[in-house]
Amino acid sequence: MALILREADVQQLIEMDEVIAAVTAAMKELGEGVAQNEPRRRAFAPGGLLNVMFASYPGGRCTGLKAYTVADGRARFLVVLFALDGSLEALFEADFMGAYRTGAATAVAARALARPGPTTVALVGTGWQATTQALAVSRVLEIKELRVFSRDYDRRAAFAREQEDQLGVPTLAAGSAELAVRGADVVITMTTSATPVIEPDWVEPHAFVAAAGSNFRNRAEIPADLVAKAQTVVVDQLAAAQLESGDLIAAHEAGKFDWGRAVELAAVVAGKWQRPAASGITLFESHGLALWDLAAGSVVLNAARERGLGEEVRLF
Repeated sequence: MALILREADVQQLIEMDEVIAAVTAAMKELGEGVAQNEPRRRAFAPGGLLNVMFASYPGGRCTGLKAYTVADGRARFLVVLFALDGSLEALFEADFMGAYRTGAATAVAARALARPGPTTVALVGTGWQATTQALAVSRVLEIKELRVFSRDYDRRAAFAREQEDQLGVPTLAAGSAELAVRGADVVITMTTSATPVIEPDWVEPHAFVAAAGSNFRNRAEIPADLVAKAQTVVVDQLAAAQLESGDLIAAHEAGKFDWGRAVELAAVVAGKWQRPAASGITLFESHGLALWDLAAGSVVLNAARERGLGEEVRLF
C-alpha cells in the first residue's frame, strides 16, 4: 500500500529541523558517491511547461522523482517516492514541502559556510518561499537582526512583522535592497527577477550570499561582477548549475567566471573541501535538487506513518 499525502497533510507533518537534518545527510551521501541526483529537465508545450527531476537516496531508503507543471500562472508539484525494492511508497502534493526543502538547503550551506557568531541577515524577496528561507536560517544561525526588502512597501512591512513574531528576532523592513544588504553578514535573494537585485559594492567582504530564487538560464539575481568578486562559489550541483544558473552562465559568458572554480555543496558537507584561510565573499547558488525532495519526503512519510495521516491506495 502507498500513501497519498496532500498539502494539508504535509503542513501538519513537516518540521524544519528534521528537513535540515535529512538534507544534510543526503548531501553528505551525494558527496561520498552513495546518493545520486539527476538535474532537472524541461519540456515546453503550448501554454505550459513540464519539469522532471529524480534521484536516489539510500540513507532514506528511497528513490524517486519530482514532476511539476507550470501553466496559466499556476504550478502543480508531485513527488513520487519508491522504496529501494521498487515498490511505490508515497505520492506527495509537494508545493509546501518544496519550499521547506529549499529553505533547508540554504540553512545547510549557511551553517557550513557563513561566519559563526551573531549574524545580521538580509533577505531580498518577501514571497511564499522567503518565509521558509528565514525560518530555516533561524535554526542554524544566531540572528541578531533580520532585514527584509521587496518592492511593495505594504508587503515588506507585513512580512517583517510576521517574521519578528514567528522567529522572535528583531526584523527591519528596509527601504531599499541596498539598505538591507550593506553591513549584513548573510545575504539571501529569493526572487524571480530577470536582472540582478543587489550590487557588488553593497556586499561585505566576509559575507555569505545565497542566491536561491532563480533556476532559469535567462534569469539573474546576482551580477557578474559579484560572481567575479566572490572568493568561493558553491553550487548545489555542477551539472544543474551549468544548465540553469542564470547568474553563473551570464558571468561565464562575460569572461568573469570559470566553471572550474565551482565547489559542489555535497563536497563541502562531506568534508572534501577546505575553507580558504583568508576571509572572503562566499556565494552559494541554489537551484533545487530532487535529492532534497526525497530527503524531505522521507521524513514526512515517516511522520505520516507514525501519526496515521494520509490516504492509503493500492497500485500495481
